[in-house]
Amino acid sequence: MRVLLRTLAPLLGLVLAALGVLVVLEVVAAWLRPAATRGLVVPWQDWQARLGEIAWTDTTVRIVAICVAVLGLLLVLVALLARRHDVALTAPAPAMTVGTSPRVLARLVGRHVREADDVAAATVSASARRVVVRAEGWPDDESGIGGLRDSVRGRVDELLGELPLATTPRVTVTARGRREPQ
Repeated sequence: MRVLLRTLAPLLGLVLAALGVLVVLEVVAAWLRPAATRGLVVPWQDWQARLGEIAWTDTTVRIVAICVAVLGLLLVLVALLARRHDVALTAPAPAMTVGTSPRVLARLVGRHVREADDVAAATVSASARRVVVRAEGWPDDESGIGGLRDSVRGRVDELLGELPLATTPRVTVTARGRREPQ
């Protein structure tokens, strides 16, 4: 969503800037040539005559108003969904707010999980509410994949317990065994 917002903002800015340049050109042209029957670039006299014929109760006006309202609502939703989703940390003082990005939390958990001898690879995604770990490794012959999953979950729970998180996220671990030798 943030990529969409970062693309939309400059595009809308350029459109508004172009409209502003057109308005300035038309105003200057109207000052310099007051008797002109057409605008310099935009035929605004024709538009003014056409708009004078349209009533506020016409179907066209209602359709355009609904389209503009829907477009505005979509832009507001994109802006609201594009906000940062930081992971809150406990603050050292009441007047402070401390947080980190989900990417940093995922990297920290991933590095901690990959340090274990029985884990060959791990992929981690994190948010303020949930940490999802997908691990590949060499499970014990006795406990199997369940033992690998439990050991990874234990490591993640231990790490999250040590971090100063305001709320502890829910942990989901999936594990896969590797067949090649360790």
